[in-house]
Amino acid sequence: MAISEKKIYPRTGDKETVYLKNVVTDPSIIIGDFTMYNDFVNDPQEFEKNNVLYHYPINHDKLKIGKFCSIACGAKFLFNSANHTVKSLTTYPFPIFFEEWGLDVRDITTAWDNKGDIVIGNDVWIGYEAVIMSGVTIGDGAIIGTRAVVTKDVPPYTIVGGVPAKQIRKRFSEETISELLELKWWDWTFEKISQNIEFIKNGDLKHLK
Repeated sequence: MAISEKKIYPRTGDKETVYLKNVVTDPSIIIGDFTMYNDFVNDPQEFEKNNVLYHYPINHDKLKIGKFCSIACGAKFLFNSANHTVKSLTTYPFPIFFEEWGLDVRDITTAWDNKGDIVIGNDVWIGYEAVIMSGVTIGDGAIIGTRAVVTKDVPPYTIVGGVPAKQIRKRFSEETISELLELKWWDWTFEKISQNIEFIKNGDLKHLK
């Protein structure tokens, strides 16, 4: 399944909502089909610049977002260079200022702690101005509350909120979650999703199996 490589705006006349896959250019930002971003403050096509922060090539870290995700205005993804090291006696980033202190430029990454990629599953809803920290994995079907700061992994189909984000509740029973994770409707063809869209919308899992 794929969407037109040229289609940026899913809705006629709406310039605040974009298909992210078709506006990002950085190869280390990987976006799934139909994932959308809405921004009523800035140009949503500048997601890469305004929302993916401290993301420098020297770290080789990646942002991976699955299919059918909904990302609200102002959501931020903070990468490894935002993490001043806590392994040192100081959090001051001396290695960044290697010229000032006569340090080896090759040691610049020791200024921060590298916690890894940010990985977002499929069908994830990230609320207004939520912040996702480096090294975090968010499971399929999860919901991230408004202005939550996510510092730890979020299990599939779990609602989290707060600072730091904590579990509020599961969206469904464990049995239903297991069935949904096995079903993986987001990997179906466009045609199959179209044929079953009412069952998906109405939560009719029996007809989807």
